[in-house]
Amino acid sequence: MPSLTRKIPQALSVVTLALLGACGGGGAGGGGGFSFIPPASSGGDPPAAAGTTLSGTVATGAAFAGAVLTVFDQTGAKVCEVTTTPEGSYSCSLPAGTRAPLVIQAVRDDLTLYSTTASTATGTTNVTPLTTIVVAQLAPNGDPAKLAAAIQADAGAVTAGSIGDQVAKLLAALQPLLTALDASIDPMSGEFQANGTGQDRVLDALNVSVRPDGTASNIEITVKALPAGEDSPPVSIVFRSGDATIAALPTIDAATLVQPPTPAMVLALLDRINACYALPLAQRVDSPIEADGNAYGSAANVVAPACRTLFVNDDPASFVAAGAPIGRVSSGARRSFESLFRSGPTNLKHDRGNFEYFHKNGDVALTYRWTDVLGNTDNDVFNAKIVDGALKLTGNSNTYRAFVRPQLDKKDFLKHQNLVFHSVGYAVSVDNVRDGNGDPVLSKVVATTASLPGKELVLVPKAGLNSLVLTPDGTAGSALNSAVWRMSARYLDPAQPGSPSDFDNANLFATPAYTDEELGKIADQSVWKLEFFRADGATPNVVQYVRTFSRVPTIAEAVQTPMVELTPALRAEVLAESLGSPRGIVFAAPTPSEPNNVDFSADGGLDGWTVPAGALAPTSFSVFGRAPGAGGARFSETVTVRSTARKAMVYCQPVSGSDTHCVPAGNSSWQYAQGSSISTFGFMARTARQVDVRKNFEAWTVTLP
Repeated sequence: MPSLTRKIPQALSVVTLALLGACGGGGAGGGGGFSFIPPASSGGDPPAAAGTTLSGTVATGAAFAGAVLTVFDQTGAKVCEVTTTPEGSYSCSLPAGTRAPLVIQAVRDDLTLYSTTASTATGTTNVTPLTTIVVAQLAPNGDPAKLAAAIQADAGAVTAGSIGDQVAKLLAALQPLLTALDASIDPMSGEFQANGTGQDRVLDALNVSVRPDGTASNIEITVKALPAGEDSPPVSIVFRSGDATIAALPTIDAATLVQPPTPAMVLALLDRINACYALPLAQRVDSPIEADGNAYGSAANVVAPACRTLFVNDDPASFVAAGAPIGRVSSGARRSFESLFRSGPTNLKHDRGNFEYFHKNGDVALTYRWTDVLGNTDNDVFNAKIVDGALKLTGNSNTYRAFVRPQLDKKDFLKHQNLVFHSVGYAVSVDNVRDGNGDPVLSKVVATTASLPGKELVLVPKAGLNSLVLTPDGTAGSALNSAVWRMSARYLDPAQPGSPSDFDNANLFATPAYTDEELGKIADQSVWKLEFFRADGATPNVVQYVRTFSRVPTIAEAVQTPMVELTPALRAEVLAESLGSPRGIVFAAPTPSEPNNVDFSADGGLDGWTVPAGALAPTSFSVFGRAPGAGGARFSETVTVRSTARKAMVYCQPVSGSDTHCVPAGNSSWQYAQGSSISTFGFMARTARQVDVRKNFEAWTVTLP
């Protein structure tokens, strides 16, 4: 059973191949340009002799350490498999008789890098985002994962000449950057280390995205330059893997190419953060430890030198993000670095750090991965400042907590498999800040971006919801149920007529929908302007800017993305318990022994969901529904779930004194009221590129117009 206690009622990869700028090195240029010289042979190299060694560097803006690197030969056979070193290097001894061309694949988590060589002679073949572009250009349908099979079918599919042609085309497009840096690079076979000079300096200045969509790969190259203002878009180029030519980057002012933090500096910061969290809670802070093992306090209570020195001026009080200082309070708005005051994050590990872009004031945005002691992991971002050659954590000048993230979403209608659809768009997340009386502080927020000229999104507060929601006409009276703007949507069943927007009218769909071609041209680092309007009508408006790390996926990219699935047992139980109600699953009257909580597991406490190969494990689980009564207000509850979890528990949380979807359960706790209903169960994961991947299982009954 879905065991939504009380068993309601009585029972119940990769999103994108997004690759950061590679750490390069080696080779300094005299006049700016490239120095790639293909081997004299154009194919048909002799088999590898005994003792032949293939080696190189694998990097993605930092060393691609711990990646599984595999080399495939002309026949598709695996001729080498090693793990990359902490420095990102590899070395493979090829078996005698190995025949080229070779394809190299390096896999770590949800990122895969590729490279190729037409020679079996001892030498260097690097594996970076730039070499991945070359492989995409050579591969059928632009998918670098298909090149090995293409070579197996036709050994002449890759030659030294064809590799050289693609490298030359790519580096010609990069020429303005090479000129600005007065550098030359050999991305395929130039020896390098991540030392911030020569070729490494060029590659550290780039972000690269390669996204196969079944027909070709959508490729974007972005320059990590210092922007003139927070609203300044980055310099970038977008092209398709099959394009005969690539438009060159615009002229780049060398003065904007300030020295970025080196991978070693990023690693050192993460190591220092790990040292702080390695300390017991009682050493990190001097606040009293509560009965639950956690503490409350402010920045002044952070006393461990290993923790205080993480921040600018060695003072946690200097860190304020979105108006929130460091600390943890028993009630009220969230604070920054609340984890410092909780025992659970002790020994939290931070790694996979990567420099993403500069802010106008020179601060840098860094993405990273965290892993707790149970092996759960997620991706996040923070800002830092270079101080005396080291990175220090710094906040931002924002007043409100708000984000814009690209999102792909799949809605699985349990009662209507013909209506299952994918959608893509942007999620504009703005906290519904409340005053002391529980009333919203903001009347609306207006979001715009130069990447989508003329488009204006308006968000407003809605009773019962902790985040602002979108509106179709900018008025509070038209408030919808989510903050996700669906730019395009498509049924999984090609025979299903119409559009999901025909019935899913509680969400905002673009009209007309954007085509995949239009979506593919949006820049990864789009700059969004958010203007905040206060409900009092007197406080001046506040303007904040946010920058995305990746563009919205195309539908063709989204449909190839593996996602979380319900176990067959739980799917059957949820379907059975929702068939009799158009609103989904309705709670019966609670009893002392069976309170109305959501225990999302199959009957017997068995797993509720599975994570297929290549899918991201969800890190949050949500339930959406209505309070009792025909006009019951909508509500949502979200809990963090461990990436290793396959079941979840959700408890009712009232958002105001007038909230009717919760009732007391005793011991100062709450439970769902009789008659409250749940229509949707949602999962969310986030990629390293800060793309939200959502899967919703819909239990409500759809009535088509």
